[in-house]
Amino acid sequence: MLAENVMARILDRESPPGSLRYHQNTLPWIQRLADGLLILAGLGAASLLTHAQWSASIVTAGAIGVALFYFLAELKQLYRSWRTESIRAEIWNMVEIWLAVAGISLVAVYVQQDTAGYPPETMLYWFLGVPLLLGIWRVALGYAVRWARGHGLNTRTLAIAGSGELAWHVARIARENPWMGFRTLGLFDDTEPDGEAKLPSSKLQGSIDALIDRARSGALDVVFIALPPGAAELRADFLVRELADSTASVYLVQDRRSRNADREQGSRQIVPDLWRHDVLQSRCMNLGGIKAVSLYESPFHGPDAWMKRLEDILVGSLALALLALPMAAIAVGVKLSSPGPVLFKQRRYGLDGREIMVWKFRSMKVCEDGNRVVQARRGDNRVTRFGGFLRRTSLDELPQFFNVLQGSMSIVGPRPHAVAHNEYFRGRIGGYMLRHKVKPGITGWAQINGWRGETDSLDKMGRRVDFDLDYIRNWSLRLDIWIILMTAVHGFTHKNAY
Repeated sequence: MLAENVMARILDRESPPGSLRYHQNTLPWIQRLADGLLILAGLGAASLLTHAQWSASIVTAGAIGVALFYFLAELKQLYRSWRTESIRAEIWNMVEIWLAVAGISLVAVYVQQDTAGYPPETMLYWFLGVPLLLGIWRVALGYAVRWARGHGLNTRTLAIAGSGELAWHVARIARENPWMGFRTLGLFDDTEPDGEAKLPSSKLQGSIDALIDRARSGALDVVFIALPPGAAELRADFLVRELADSTASVYLVQDRRSRNADREQGSRQIVPDLWRHDVLQSRCMNLGGIKAVSLYESPFHGPDAWMKRLEDILVGSLALALLALPMAAIAVGVKLSSPGPVLFKQRRYGLDGREIMVWKFRSMKVCEDGNRVVQARRGDNRVTRFGGFLRRTSLDELPQFFNVLQGSMSIVGPRPHAVAHNEYFRGRIGGYMLRHKVKPGITGWAQINGWRGETDSLDKMGRRVDFDLDYIRNWSLRLDIWIILMTAVHGFTHKNAY
């Protein structure tokens, strides 16, 4: 029980059925910290074994070794998710990186010709000992994580589209390797499964329409599309398009092994026409030798997720420090301008379609948060006189910096809409729910391009969604900084904000 509690804190514990989770966990950063400490510990142990004096040269060598290892590890994506790959592959990747570090270090020592500062025996013990330490650490962590996933921690709910040999093979891999952390609901297809390929303990769970309904309801985290040869290509396109109305991560399984057999049979694996879809953040996953390429996925994994969070904490803290007095004055103004609470809280969709409470300074005489929420229009008599000023200048949104520090929002991202608006537009604008693959933001790419304020037509909301998805596809720290600067210069007022 103690072990499960500890692992639940390190990993994201499985959420109750029907809710979605933020899967970016702390493991990559635990690995980074441990790698750096073990590299330095290896150097210290080598110095003790060889009775070398702990000098400035050795300290410098250790610091450069850690920095170089981190740099090459990022290039080789050592800290990516190894959820579906073997520990052996991860260790070999690590060994290749350390060999490069050792080679570069040896060249540097040879150029300097400083055998006194860098004792050869000490450096040799260091170069040989570090891979052993890092390997033992990875094996221990890997088995601990796999044990945790085998006991229901850090799992993802998986559905597989298809019923042919490829789909059954993927289901078997997920079932026989619980350390991957998939809870497989089953296979979904409109045709009967192939009897020869069928697994004894598996069964078809439903149709493609049933899979889509589950994804839309938030019951699925991951969908693997493994439609068999001979399936209707339009059906595959339909599936990809409909899954855009969910927050599930969607992967296309590519079976290269059956290429020759398919050619002989005159058939081929069905691949949707991706040019017709809002493909987000393509990345590759290894499933027992079979590749799965993401179609809909978040850009924030590993270091990118933590860089984004660090950006939010730094900018959010600075903003609240600078805006504390103005926010206090605004609170007094709201209280004096009309009866009612100072802060208005409204349910909106956040990351992965989860409901969050977004805070604003109250700018209206009413606090609407039901199944029908009417957007503010020009001359709206619900808006107070002081509230109109706050809305035109976007000062009513300043309390959302607390949402940012809380973690439910980001500084930059798609603007969150009321739940009622989300449910209305998701059925009318293709790919609308994909904007929830990232946290909502105080400002965003759509807002600095003029698409803020009232969206009284599908065309206006469609243009906002286009910019939101473009932001997700092309996210970078540089883009976030540019959006923040443009918001500070131009983004506080707009003709459509009332």
